[in-house]
Amino acid sequence: MATFLFDKIIFGPVKSRRLGVSLGVNLLPVDSKVCSFDCIYCECGWTPRKREQKAELPKRAEVANRLEAQLQKMNDAGELPDVITFAGNGEPTLHPEFAEIIDDTISLRNQYAPDCRIAVLSNSTMIHREPVFQALLKVDDNILKLDSAIAETVELLDCPMGSFNLESVIDQLARFGSSAIIQTLFVRGEHKGRKIDNTSPEELDAWLAALKKIAPGQVMIYTIARDTPAQGLEKVSIEELDQIADRLREEGFKVQVSA
Repeated sequence: MATFLFDKIIFGPVKSRRLGVSLGVNLLPVDSKVCSFDCIYCECGWTPRKREQKAELPKRAEVANRLEAQLQKMNDAGELPDVITFAGNGEPTLHPEFAEIIDDTISLRNQYAPDCRIAVLSNSTMIHREPVFQALLKVDDNILKLDSAIAETVELLDCPMGSFNLESVIDQLARFGSSAIIQTLFVRGEHKGRKIDNTSPEELDAWLAALKKIAPGQVMIYTIARDTPAQGLEKVSIEELDQIADRLREEGFKVQVSA
């Protein structure tokens, strides 16, 4: 199926299912994906396993300059975004100057769009790095992936590129507590001859136990909405998502559902 890459450092604004009018920031290359996961549902396609040359990431100053120019343009037009979202072609926290870029973004937001939120969509793999952890504490929407609390499912669904310890990641997520927004994509189907379904009772029980340990301020649940690199994946119905959300609300969690 067709997937796509973001071809600019600053992209949009776009209408986000979860965040509103979003101005995107891509800290990865504009011509290839760089990620610590290789999720089988990723709209950006597969993560390259080998590269002929090292991927070039945008410089801190370039990100700040382009973001300032776009915010100034939008401010002049009276069309400021609801949120500045770090997403793009992979995992934004892999950028070596991620923490400094967040500081720059906060300063620019305060200058040009003080009512605008700052969001980061992260797969949670770099939160053990203290500069990343501290930077994420500064943003308004600290959105962190947890697609399953069962290690085998994470391996099948998210395909970590290096060493990955799910128990350690959950412990790190718990350090954020209510400042974290946990984001989970529910999907079912088959990949490489193995069944996938992170909506099963076993999956949901383990996931709910992890959420109780993390105690996030919000949980976002959704399903696939665009083309995926893997074949054989199926959307989870809005009715099923609502049932999962109801269970979370019964446990006292604030939940947002996106079909």
